[in-house]
Amino acid sequence: MEEINLGKIPFDVHFHPSDNLVATALINGDLHLYRFGPDMVLVRQLEVTAHRDSCRAVRFIDCGRVLLTASSDCSILATDVETGSTITRIHNAHKAAVNRLINLTESTVASGDDDGFIKVWDTRTRSRCNYFNVHESYISDMTFISGEMKLLTISGDGTLGVCNLRTNTVQEARTELYELFSIVLIKNGREIVCGSQSRLIMYSWEGFKDISNIRYGVNMKSSVDAMLKLDEDRIITGSENGIINLVRISPNKISPNFVQKIAEHPGYPVECLAFSHNRKFLGSIARDEMLKLWDLDSILPDTRNTQRQRCAPMGFG
Repeated sequence: MEEINLGKIPFDVHFHPSDNLVATALINGDLHLYRFGPDMVLVRQLEVTAHRDSCRAVRFIDCGRVLLTASSDCSILATDVETGSTITRIHNAHKAAVNRLINLTESTVASGDDDGFIKVWDTRTRSRCNYFNVHESYISDMTFISGEMKLLTISGDGTLGVCNLRTNTVQEARTELYELFSIVLIKNGREIVCGSQSRLIMYSWEGFKDISNIRYGVNMKSSVDAMLKLDEDRIITGSENGIINLVRISPNKISPNFVQKIAEHPGYPVECLAFSHNRKFLGSIARDEMLKLWDLDSILPDTRNTQRQRCAPMGFG
């Protein structure tokens, strides 16, 4: 494990799609970019004052040539990775604080705000191409089903929404008793897993309209604020108690016997998790102001996946 003190609380972390670079978004509005090698030693490449308020989300776009950040000041900024210079800034991208960013297609990204609104942006024209009024509270997480062109969104109001990018409609939304903080799609797209205040909740995607298809998983003893899909049967979770767990999901259930601690930020809530481009390293950030890199070959033997993401030009560069 390697770690570096960021100096401020980080809200988001994202890895370059093909290089050993990792970016973090900080509470003071700064954007940090670090390079790392096989030894995981982190060396700062850029420190940019990206926003006047907190920088809540960061994503590499344009094949890694551009960093996109979103802020509680309602703006979205595109920054050149090599120089740190501003490419473009959308000052009033949302009416409320922007809380989440997600890459969709080769030329689109989505942003979510504190009022529950989703916007989809064309990075070639730098303009909005879709707009969804989905939730009544903040967007806590999003995941994209590329084959169906559907964006799954969850919110602090406890709802799970489905935005259809082909028809520009919100197909479904469900109200639950729990706040929802994180989401992944597993089992070859058949199961949705959401993290809530204290437990994991499973939904059957094919039977999404039927409330009998909701299965409440194991009590995690702390809110599950971050999740990553490791493979179709396993996820990695980050919790408010600082614990990072490997969770194995058998058909139709999550058992307490399948939860294994693999890493931690002792005593500090985990904000976000991310994989490096070759899935060799796991990145984690927490309110201890630390960015940590974990070697997956060490903490999860035989789980390395060397498949790289398809990389195509995007229009902010």
